[in-house]
Amino acid sequence: MEKHLKTAAPLGMSAVLKAVIAAVRLTAAEEISPRYTRILQQRHVNGDEGEDLVAVIEAALVRKLQAIVNVPVLDAALSPAEQHALWQTGEAWCVNPLDSVPNFLRGLPHFSVSAALLREGKIVLGVVYAPAEEEMYVAEVGKGGFRNGQRIAARNMATRLDEALAGVDLRRLNTGLIARLSVQPPYLTQRNFGAYALDWCYAATGRYDVYLHGGQQLWEYVAGALIFQEAGGFLSCIDQDDFEQGNVWQRSVIASRDLCLFEDWRTWVRASLSR
Repeated sequence: MEKHLKTAAPLGMSAVLKAVIAAVRLTAAEEISPRYTRILQQRHVNGDEGEDLVAVIEAALVRKLQAIVNVPVLDAALSPAEQHALWQTGEAWCVNPLDSVPNFLRGLPHFSVSAALLREGKIVLGVVYAPAEEEMYVAEVGKGGFRNGQRIAARNMATRLDEALAGVDLRRLNTGLIARLSVQPPYLTQRNFGAYALDWCYAATGRYDVYLHGGQQLWEYVAGALIFQEAGGFLSCIDQDDFEQGNVWQRSVIASRDLCLFEDWRTWVRASLSR
């Protein structure tokens, strides 16, 4: 653990990002990890399940983040009009306190807490922390993506689509595309761990050769998408090439760290939509 503490904030990162890393880590230590330990010990989480658990974690995280930059939080509690106003013209925090709740409550280690700072429709910085795996992913615009203090470098990735390990979530996908993925996938094998922010980070590190999702809410993708892009990944929406122009509130993604794999994967996905 000491190693991670020393390498959590890479050299050159801003004071704000370093403070956010500390806030996210402390929130996990105080609110998430003790409850997860009790779950692994087959004990109850003191009634803090589902939405109640998320609310407790979010409140603790937001207090720490607003002590760093005192701006509102853009989340599902706001009306659509308020969400749009903050996204387009304001500055706001956007957090996902516990992704994924079902994994967490069942003792599966694939869950995370994430936070991003938004400014006038742009993602300024993002942090994704997986406490059970002790992995801290961070990025700041123009400064690269990092995992546990080290610049993210892709693993030995597949060189062909038919050799690829794909991260695929079938929800919100076109029914024709789902059918073809089920009976005639172009890749070797697929995974779906049910934790969106971590999916982005796994794609950034090359754990996934290719990635596909039919639509994520803003707080589900902002931090992970920035980390992926700053790590050098290639991405688009399913229906258009410019990811930044996709539907902010339910944005689909086709992605890969490798340009050739990305282009082959995007071509296959889009061709399958019309079948």
